[in-house]
Amino acid sequence: MSTDDTGVVFPAGPDGRRSTAAVGRAVVADALRPVDPTGARAAESETNWRAGYLVHFRRLVEAGLASPEAALAVAGAGLEAVHARLQVADGGEQPLRALPAAAAGRTPATREVAGTAEPEREFTLPFHGRRLRGDDLLRQVDSWVERGIAEPTLADAVRTVAAHPEWLALPGRTVVVLGAGAEMGPLTALLRWGATVAGVDLPRPDLWRRVLDTARRGAGRLLVPAGPGDGDLAATAGADLVREVPAVGDWVAGLPGDPVLGDYVYADGATNVRVSAAVDALTLRLQRDRPDLALAFLATPTDVFAVPGDAVEHSVRAYAGRSRAGKLLGRPLRTLSAGRLLQRAYVPGTDPGISDSLVAQQGPNYALAKRLQRWRATVARAAGATVSMNVAPPTRTRSVVKNRALAAAYAGAHRFGVEVFEPATSNVLMAALLVHDLHTGGGPRHGQPWQDEAYAAVHGGLWRTAYAPRSALGLAAVLGLGAARG
Repeated sequence: MSTDDTGVVFPAGPDGRRSTAAVGRAVVADALRPVDPTGARAAESETNWRAGYLVHFRRLVEAGLASPEAALAVAGAGLEAVHARLQVADGGEQPLRALPAAAAGRTPATREVAGTAEPEREFTLPFHGRRLRGDDLLRQVDSWVERGIAEPTLADAVRTVAAHPEWLALPGRTVVVLGAGAEMGPLTALLRWGATVAGVDLPRPDLWRRVLDTARRGAGRLLVPAGPGDGDLAATAGADLVREVPAVGDWVAGLPGDPVLGDYVYADGATNVRVSAAVDALTLRLQRDRPDLALAFLATPTDVFAVPGDAVEHSVRAYAGRSRAGKLLGRPLRTLSAGRLLQRAYVPGTDPGISDSLVAQQGPNYALAKRLQRWRATVARAAGATVSMNVAPPTRTRSVVKNRALAAAYAGAHRFGVEVFEPATSNVLMAALLVHDLHTGGGPRHGQPWQDEAYAAVHGGLWRTAYAPRSALGLAAVLGLGAARG
């Protein structure tokens, strides 16, 4: 239940409460309706959205597999539903769709922070306390591919970036990092490489002191929205996207260079949907003002994806080749759990397969916020925009570690062929994929939107493990409980 009544909000019901579940049900049903009316009715009839959302989010992916047009219809209808159902509260309430044309309440000033270091002129990757470069870097990427931690196309993308170190500074572009302080964002890597970055995050002085220190130690330029005056920048920097889309939109529209809007925002619970919806309204505003706008997103690996037949075959081989102990324990565990534990991931021969790695503990608001970003990527790419949308690996971020169940599952995930990355490795690797995409028109174009999502995906093994991820993560959590506490 959302109780904050300003900015982008969930609509109030007859009792005055703002129900996130009612909106989630309605948005998913609206997204399904053009191609799967039966699925739409099932979503609308779900009485326990918090526990029952998983099957409906899977159905959103399945419904889009019939054709590119079906996938685009699901994405377009889902976006339209978000903009029609969420509200903007500012002395009254109106639908979110009005926000892209709203007047700004203020005009932030632009302050610049220049780095003092020399830009890095070689792509290196932090990994287990080392910096991998050259052949060591490529061998590590090949190892991930061979073990099923990432899709084979990752090797192609990394090799291309490594061969073009002049790409790293992104000359002529300004990358707007929404969520400048985010652990998974590219801000630190881009500044080390000498890029121009515009950072947007909440007006929190402690956060901005950390971001500004990163900028000074880097080699690029950081542009910051700030209040008036030349005093302590950390004290006046930042903007609240939930409440200031018009102000941020006007500020970004006036920045130099070819703009890239990078969505790296995250918040807990219902606020995650609100800020993601605000970013989508900002996207529409900027697409109007800056037709050259490129978009960047990171998809969570704990979601539902269509995956190539090759990934299905890899998983089938892993299931057939599991250890003797695994085979002996699997049957009684499945029996005792009524089939919930250690299910095989795919029916052999399925192409594409469906990898369902949704984690119930993350909740329907998280799932909707992340799906909103994927929908926008699909629609924008179909309209001809340059889009970088990459599946990021499972990563030990602060938001994961503070969730005991997720932290334990990640600690035990290696026992099921899933590799969990450290933040330093993930964010640099994802920044490199962003660089690749911006220099290649968004990467290779494919016939189906799901294939665009699968390109260079670093899913940590979730797509290629022997078992359906949700059927193994509970055991992983039990096995990893001690390590997580440590």
